[in-house]
Amino acid sequence: MMIASLCMLCVAVMIVGWLMVCGYLWTWGPFSSLSDERFRRLAGNDEQYSLEKVTPLTNSPIAGMHICYLGSSVTFGAASLQTSFVEYIAKRNSATYVKEAVSGTTLVDEGIDSYISRLKKIDQSTRFDLFVCQLSTNDATQNKQLGKVAGKGQAYDTKTVCGAIEFIISYVRETWDCPVVFYTNSHYESETYASMVAALKEIRQVYGIGVIDLYTDEAFNDVSEDAYRLYMADNIHPTRAGYLLWWTPKIEEELYALVGRN
Repeated sequence: MMIASLCMLCVAVMIVGWLMVCGYLWTWGPFSSLSDERFRRLAGNDEQYSLEKVTPLTNSPIAGMHICYLGSSVTFGAASLQTSFVEYIAKRNSATYVKEAVSGTTLVDEGIDSYISRLKKIDQSTRFDLFVCQLSTNDATQNKQLGKVAGKGQAYDTKTVCGAIEFIISYVRETWDCPVVFYTNSHYESETYASMVAALKEIRQVYGIGVIDLYTDEAFNDVSEDAYRLYMADNIHPTRAGYLLWWTPKIEEELYALVGRN
């Protein structure tokens, strides 16, 4: 009887695990394109918010810049038909870009798709004027170790969030010698992610990087419930409307200020 119960429990655990894997694969993973139809029906992904409808700005401070973006599903645009603030900024500001974004990946260096593994594969001979990196929510949802700030020139524990961020900053500066900017998600309830944002600000003080903090910006997050439903597919992933009308103007404002300081 006990053996039978244990067998049933094992089968149940395997089924739940398989469903979780399938959910990831179809929603944010390598088969995410097959779920585009579900996102296409969202009001925030209406054709009026498509990239084709965007008009370039005049006299942009970042016009002509070549920008590298490193991130996961939010940088990729997983819930917005693969259009994120990356494409909107490029179109609006007459800039070019490399978007190295894979859904479900982490800053913490684990596996061939981690931020650091993919960073090392970017052509070192490319000239970048700016490097923008996402503070990944996946490290929070997967409970990756936060770690501590080591400081310039120290050994970085890339198996921790802090160590991975420090490594990325150092690698980018040594390889491309361009300004480094990290951006956070808009606010959602997560003590773990809040701790990551706080750590990122500590790292900013040590390394002098740019930080676009959408998470703790109360004015930025002060949107109506109706607007939030239009802007977000869930509490983490924006729609096209969310990127175009909410995130992009704020990120542009911060990038303009950064360029003015450098």
